Amino acid sequence: MKFSEMKYERPDPEKSKLFAEKIKNDLTSADSFEKAEKAFTEWDRFSAHIDTMMSLAYVRNSINTEDEFYEKEVEFIDEVSPVFAEMEQGFIKLLMNSKYRPELEKKYGKLMFINNDIFLKSFSPEIIHETQETNKLETAYQKLIASAQIDFQGEKRTISQMHPFKEDADDNIRRQAWLAEGGFYSEHETELNDIYDKMVHLRDKMAKKLGYDNFVKLGYLQMTRNCYTPEDIDKFRNAVIKYIVPAADKMYRRQAERTGLEYPLTFADAALKFRDGNPVPQGSADDILKTGKELYHELSDETAEFIDVMFENELMDVLSKKGKAGGGYCTQFSDYKVPFIFSNFNGTADDVEVITHEAGHAFAFYTARNIFPSANQSPTMESCEIHSMTMEFFGWRKSDEFFGKDSKKFRYSHLFSALTFIPYGTMVDHFQHIVYEKPEITPAQRHEVWAKLLKTYMPWLRLDGSPFYGEGKGWQRQIHIYENPFYYIDYCLAQTAALEFWVIMQKDHKNAWERYMKLVKKAGTQTFNELLETAGLLSPFDEKALQEVSAAAQEWLEKNSI
Repeated sequence: MKFSEMKYERPDPEKSKLFAEKIKNDLTSADSFEKAEKAFTEWDRFSAHIDTMMSLAYVRNSINTEDEFYEKEVEFIDEVSPVFAEMEQGFIKLLMNSKYRPELEKKYGKLMFINNDIFLKSFSPEIIHETQETNKLETAYQKLIASAQIDFQGEKRTISQMHPFKEDADDNIRRQAWLAEGGFYSEHETELNDIYDKMVHLRDKMAKKLGYDNFVKLGYLQMTRNCYTPEDIDKFRNAVIKYIVPAADKMYRRQAERTGLEYPLTFADAALKFRDGNPVPQGSADDILKTGKELYHELSDETAEFIDVMFENELMDVLSKKGKAGGGYCTQFSDYKVPFIFSNFNGTADDVEVITHEAGHAFAFYTARNIFPSANQSPTMESCEIHSMTMEFFGWRKSDEFFGKDSKKFRYSHLFSALTFIPYGTMVDHFQHIVYEKPEITPAQRHEVWAKLLKTYMPWLRLDGSPFYGEGKGWQRQIHIYENPFYYIDYCLAQTAALEFWVIMQKDHKNAWERYMKLVKKAGTQTFNELLETAGLLSPFDEKALQEVSAAAQEWLEKNSI
């Protein structure tokens, strides 16, 4: 079914409560495994339908934040989603204590029950009010960012539309673009500080209501961390500082020499990888989509089927326009067994990476769409990001078609960015640990924390001469910090795994694809660590992984320097 034909119906909490009670009664009164399994199946279908309706509302609101109908629907969902979480918690409690649990575990695996236990520890009706208020603040942040109309070169532009100018080879244009964008955030600094400050205190209050010292523990539970701890992340963080930061610093010094710009670099100058300009896709948005379709037809029969479904059913909205929410994401409509890709093309290499990154997520969901129960269709988020970040590297096979004369520059800058992203992403996570461990610090003190972390993780940047960004306020543009606490480290863990796949690709592309498909097909039936074992990869928590991918990437970049 085409996206435009998918019918949205507002989830009715009262009717849903009645239906949920019926299913719970069926499970409690079941006198056979078959009856218990039937109740479990009904619940899975019911919850998938609610998720589908919520996803439809959020996607249509993202596409046009000025659409009053879907704005009201998202406001309604923000209000009632904790009520549905309470219903889910009630059913899960019964399921966890069911006398048929051993048989369900045998048939569907134990991981679902491990994750259910984590969910039970992360939610209680006691925190419904705080969850509702946090949801409203997340929507307010998203709407504020989507409202941006930045005056630049005689036109009003969204944040996404500013991106090409922020990479312009003309030093004056590029620097003015960074000033203009930073000006928008500075103009709304009070609102941005107020939204986040309220979020931090609400999340801290939730954690304490549930018996935790602070939000760090609750944040990990909400991210379903089922096979590693904050101590493991601390080990990873130290390895990043030991191996990746020095390598990245070395590469940025070479970039400064290549572009003739002063080291350390300003934020605006760090954005320019090549003196004659960063790689730019050739052709129109339609050309990029066409080449993307060809890529998936070449990779495998499974990817060919997937991409045809995406195109035939309008399951992508990729053009940037006024009123559209910023960023990009992939979600799914479980009722229809299809994913959906949302993004904002902006005329840079990011457009191509949407067709690989977000489509990597979408392909993984499409591959797992028939797995039952739906809890087993998707792994935790750091594993999902392996799907997407590795697909970016598989996309290299079409880089000549995507970029034409800029294809070598693209491959170089993509690998460069993949490696140098890890310090930034790790810094985002470190910042959040500090913020939630010390929720009492002021907005000004949070800026000081960010500025200090910049010196540790990104020493190639000069803080003076960069209004907003150089003032330690750049974290305010990172949507995940507001909306998805503790998500960002997932990108770093996944990037390490994706770079391991890239190393394999350089030697044996077929072997890399086969190992990738092994991982993807396991979907959500294994933990992050187990999926790495399935693909024969080192764990990012073993510092050898970062040491090896750093060395391999540096060697390739030196041999292929431009």
